[in-house]
Amino acid sequence: MTENIIKRSIHARRFSRRKNMRRGSWQIAGNLPASFRYALQGLLYSFTSQRNFRIHLLLGTIAFALGLWLELNFIHLSILVLTVTAVLVLELLNTAIEAVVDLAIGRRFHLLARIAKDCAASAVLVASISSLLIAFFLLLPPLLERLGL
Repeated sequence: MTENIIKRSIHARRFSRRKNMRRGSWQIAGNLPASFRYALQGLLYSFTSQRNFRIHLLLGTIAFALGLWLELNFIHLSILVLTVTAVLVLELLNTAIEAVVDLAIGRRFHLLARIAKDCAASAVLVASISSLLIAFFLLLPPLLERLGL
């Protein structure tokens, strides 16, 4: 009996702490600065916890810097930025989908959860390959010219 009471007490403290951390998380942001703060928290979470997000960000930065060094025109630089941004946005959505699926099913296995996670990851993969090809087509000709090949 006392063991049961202790377990409930521990659970109540944990739930109370979690509740305080998430207080108001269901509400819509009351003002514009709060909206931006929440968006920044999402970016920081993805950057600190998602290795692939950091890899995509690094490769995108390298591609953009290479485009600047090769003096690509504005249109080509814009295309590079858009493709890299698409990959980063899909990576953020993938992270959100994984979090929601984990929240909904916990540590159990469910075929639909696997499908949702796999499809979200596949979307990032397709966009990454596409972005890589676009960067290759835009950067290779001026790079070869710059190197005299």
